[in-house]
Amino acid sequence: MALRTTAVLRSSLSKWAYNLSGFNKYGLLRDDCLYENEDVKEALRRLPDHVVDERNFRLVRATQLSLQKIVLPKEEWTKYEEDKLYLTPIVDQVIKERKEREKWEKEF
Repeated sequence: MALRTTAVLRSSLSKWAYNLSGFNKYGLLRDDCLYENEDVKEALRRLPDHVVDERNFRLVRATQLSLQKIVLPKEEWTKYEEDKLYLTPIVDQVIKERKEREKWEKEF
């Protein structure tokens, strides 16, 4: 029973923090907000073109909305349940490959 209560509390807290962050009000996904370092740029290069185009559209729309100091109508906000991590798994793979390459170069 305690595990179930903890899981429900964690889920509720996650949703609250997600909505409090504010990026969903502009139609952005969590991975749209990643800082673009070299690893993220490599992961973006590996994504299919249509996914990159969708990301760019969301970023441009969010920038335009922010400049106009408005947000999307509530029915168009990104919902917690609909937000998927499309870039993070690829970034993790890129980081793993980079560390492996650095280790290889260091040893040989």
